[in-house]
Amino acid sequence: MRDLRAKPGVIEAVLRAAAERGPVRAAVVDPLDEPSLRGALAAANLGIIVPVLVGERSAILRVAEECGASVDHGWVRDAEPGEEAATAARMAADGDVAFLVKGQVHSNALLHAVLREPRLRTERRVSHVLVLEVPGFDRPLFLSDAAVNIVPDLDEKRDIVQNAIDLAHALGVTRPLVAILAAVETVAMGMPSTVDAASLSKMAQRGQITGGIVDGPLALDDAVSEEAARLKGIVSDVAGRADVLIVPDLDAGNLVFKTLDVLGHARFGGVVLGARVPIVVTSRGDGIDARIVSCAVAALLATHAKA
Repeated sequence: MRDLRAKPGVIEAVLRAAAERGPVRAAVVDPLDEPSLRGALAAANLGIIVPVLVGERSAILRVAEECGASVDHGWVRDAEPGEEAATAARMAADGDVAFLVKGQVHSNALLHAVLREPRLRTERRVSHVLVLEVPGFDRPLFLSDAAVNIVPDLDEKRDIVQNAIDLAHALGVTRPLVAILAAVETVAMGMPSTVDAASLSKMAQRGQITGGIVDGPLALDDAVSEEAARLKGIVSDVAGRADVLIVPDLDAGNLVFKTLDVLGHARFGGVVLGARVPIVVTSRGDGIDARIVSCAVAALLATHAKA
């Protein structure tokens, strides 16, 4: 995929790239609400996925009928109530599907099922990465972690950074610039996020994080605004030009994301990395567009990893 930096229509480029690569088999786990079912079917109609709807067959078909959706009966994989996530995880481990998509099943249940399957575990911590297209901004932003890791320690943050870099590579950003965010751009022992940020920067210099240029601590304005970085006298390869934003904890990540979503009207998709297969974990409040984009991001990541 071509480098997405400084290109308008980032999300459209992601959708086109996923469709051009051809549909990827994806297990949609417990699609018993209209948004998750319609999201999966919309992604299928765009040629992004071949959905395998995992759950109680009669319930899936009933929901499809209630919302007027057309479901190919061959797409349904019957599973006993409570066994949907484990069934999908085994399918992924067997290579029957390339990634998993959350339906009505609880996020924790799906992630736990994946982590209980030895063939899907890796040494890497799982983390969530959002890909955002913000109106008026000249490049995509990758934001992590706003959904999985609540208060990650330094080792977990190392994995969070590496996962985000890996996703940027899969979407064509070949040398992502990574900003480790904090409230200030100087190291202060009373602010552990700044100490972690400086440590992560040094870890990248020593090869413990690879594939990107990492710097921090940086405040959010320093990370994305060259003018702010200039006014503060910050000399950095990353400041003002960051592709990837790494937040100190889930609270901060959720606030940044919700601000960009609700007030900034960003388009977005997200995926969990760190297991052998990508996992799409959408929020109950996410619309159809976010579900389609998330499937496209996961499909590109899955095919990139396989290649």
